[in-house]
Amino acid sequence: MKALVVSALSPDLSGTALIDVPEPQVAPGKVLIQVKAAALNFPDLLMTRGEYQLKPPLPFSPGMEIAGEVIEGDGFERGEAVVAGTRLGGFAERVLVDAAAVRRKPAHLTFGEAAGVGAAYLTAYVALVRLAKVEAGEWVLVHGATGGVGLAAVDLAISLGARVIATSRSPEKLALLKELYPVEACLPASGFREEVKALTGGGADVIYDPVGGDVFDESVRAIAFGGRLCVVGFTSGRIATVSTNMPLIKGFSVVGVRAGEYGRQFPDKGRENQEAIWRLAAEGRIHPRVHAEYALADWRAAFEAMERSDMVGKIVLTP
Repeated sequence: MKALVVSALSPDLSGTALIDVPEPQVAPGKVLIQVKAAALNFPDLLMTRGEYQLKPPLPFSPGMEIAGEVIEGDGFERGEAVVAGTRLGGFAERVLVDAAAVRRKPAHLTFGEAAGVGAAYLTAYVALVRLAKVEAGEWVLVHGATGGVGLAAVDLAISLGARVIATSRSPEKLALLKELYPVEACLPASGFREEVKALTGGGADVIYDPVGGDVFDESVRAIAFGGRLCVVGFTSGRIATVSTNMPLIKGFSVVGVRAGEYGRQFPDKGRENQEAIWRLAAEGRIHPRVHAEYALADWRAAFEAMERSDMVGKIVLTP
């Protein structure tokens, strides 16, 4: 079968290729899945460079989440439509997954939509519900709001009854976001501070930041007293710092968000988090969006689109 394999770390994807690999064999407690869609996440790109906190030994196949049909395995019938978190190995024609990580796909979601729920919405849920404890009526400022992780936070915050302000570098993408989701305002990714303070009457209660760098620096000055600034990532490339006098004077907290690690540290809460996001999906209370689907053979174009941040929503690979 075909699988995308990273055999050498490189800044330009030169160490990554689509190659033939042995097909996995079913084992007790496992489910063999024919992959119909695999969501591309920014950590997948970072892992090809060795720049993500998870550094698997070479060679490895990236791909954190999939949707597909069961070929064989414990607890499922052949042909059942399912979703699964893989952490690694999802960018392949077939994947062997722990049965505990597999669940039935909500019927109203396409394979592409379902593949994009797990990582993005889990990150948003851990940040907004578990750590920031967002309440209805609070102001939530979401940076990088048109990407997969940011858009999931916009969608989830709205479902929680929050008032959402979205930022992005692209006015065109923000215009589309405003058509799709009932946000209060859309602002540029630079120079948002004064307008956020004017809209909210003093500052955002919660800030969701997967961008870092200058965006983080300005967020420190756009947050309300007692606010919660969620550090989700550093897609800008610069890891920002904050002088401790700022959270002291403004009474805000800086909270690191690692959704997967949260579940590993607190397994019971991790299972509850998973149940919660898939319940929201099944009930139609969240609305995942696929920006584009690429054939697995066109993986390079998909990764380059991810690096350019071309999307409003998720990029999906289809074997």
